[in-house]
Amino acid sequence: PHCCTACGSNVLPAANGICTHCLQQLPRTGFLQQRDNPVARVFWGRLHLEQAAALVWFQQHSAVQHLMHGIKYGGRKDAACQLGRWMGGQLLNSTWLRQIDGLLPVPLHASRLAARGYNQAACLCEGIAQVCGLPLILSAVQRQFATSTQTRQHRKARWNNMKQVFAVQNEGLLCNRHLLLVDDVITTGASLDALGQQLRLLPGVRLSVCCFAYTAPH
Repeated sequence: PHCCTACGSNVLPAANGICTHCLQQLPRTGFLQQRDNPVARVFWGRLHLEQAAALVWFQQHSAVQHLMHGIKYGGRKDAACQLGRWMGGQLLNSTWLRQIDGLLPVPLHASRLAARGYNQAACLCEGIAQVCGLPLILSAVQRQFATSTQTRQHRKARWNNMKQVFAVQNEGLLCNRHLLLVDDVITTGASLDALGQQLRLLPGVRLSVCCFAYTAPH
């Protein structure tokens, strides 16, 4: 049966991946209304951002973890797109969304994209775009090589793992724009920093970050 990615309930529309109850119970961070929030601090002294936020807290053995696992490893593209629409609804309430010119998901390497069948960050962007009406930029940046999984790596190893991973393919889609970088979960920010460092080399680029979930450091 078609079930909720978070709780397993089969009481949900066929087009959805998350039931209404789980969506309403997501542990919101409130970071959209806090300029100097913990996600923004991740990048202090490394990457200049206009805004940075994650919308929910990630905890082990939680509904959010079930969602992330289903989206990354369970083929639940429906849940990723639905979460994107939910994120778009939250962003509509922010004071800075009107400054954004385009949505840029953190790219997957071609091998991982082929294995998973979709980029979950791109699915989030698709949902956000449907709600907010912002352009979606998918082909301007490429992930040059696949990095080893970072789930169990320490902070320094994660940063070293991401050096020179991303390459800009189409500057014309990016220059002189305020880009919102989107990913599913942020821990150390290594992937977003590596992507942002490449984008900041382009003329007129301004950057903000929005992720679905945030993992607080232990």
